[in-house]
Amino acid sequence: MLDSIFVLIINTAAIVLAGALLLRFWMQAVRVRPPMEVAQFTYQLTDWLVRPLRRVLPGAGGYDWASLIAAFFVALIATAFEVWLRGFFSPQAVFLGALLRLCQWALYGLIGLILIEAIFSWVNPQAPLAPFVRALNDPLMRPLRRIVPLIGTIDLSPLVAIVLLQIAIQLVTVVFSSF
Repeated sequence: MLDSIFVLIINTAAIVLAGALLLRFWMQAVRVRPPMEVAQFTYQLTDWLVRPLRRVLPGAGGYDWASLIAAFFVALIATAFEVWLRGFFSPQAVFLGALLRLCQWALYGLIGLILIEAIFSWVNPQAPLAPFVRALNDPLMRPLRRIVPLIGTIDLSPLVAIVLLQIAIQLVTVVFSSF
């Protein structure tokens, strides 16, 4: 029982930190300037980990590799802790488990961004964060919007994107489970 409480606490902290790191990576990858509130939260939460890594891993190709590697380290630590608590420690299992977690967190993060954009479009399309979230989703949604036609005035491409992302999560889980 106490083990599951520790795992819950570690996983929650890891998801928040890795989510901020993945958001930081994605914002730079799609070249979106965040609103001040989002930027302050993201950078203050992650700078302590990203800045030292930048000395070793400078950005290349327009990507913030330090943020992505830092997110992997967070997943690695959380996975190692959970595997250690279960009493079975295998470096290969920890590494593959961390890769699986990072992929799942990234895909769930994209699903979350799509849901936030859908809520903004229904509730308040003029919300201050709406253009930011729309810009983050644009690389994923633009190709789908070309394929999926509007039905009346309803855009079903977010639904298609969520289904495709859920399929990707299942495929990633199956692939990593086979190892």
